[in-house]
Amino acid sequence: MKTKNKIGYLAMGCLLISFSVLAQDGNSGINAATQQVRSYFQSGVNLMYAIGAIVGLIGAVKVFNKWNSGEPDTGKVAAAWFGSCVFLVIVATVLTSFFG
Repeated sequence: MKTKNKIGYLAMGCLLISFSVLAQDGNSGINAATQQVRSYFQSGVNLMYAIGAIVGLIGAVKVFNKWNSGEPDTGKVAAAWFGSCVFLVIVATVLTSFFG
């Protein structure tokens, strides 16, 4: 037998053995992934609330500066910043009720 054939058969055997060793039940893999995602979920929701608070503070400062300088589009800017903060809070609340 040629050396190339022996090496090819050895590589194929190692490959098949590694596939059988790494194989697992599909349900256990899905359950493990679900559990891992759920463990990070509350931290993600808290992060969204924190980002919403920071955006709110930045927006309040920007609106205050526009209001003090007498710019005419202060109402639109205030509505945009307030809307973005409300959006983040609503998304976090909906995700909590949906996945919680």
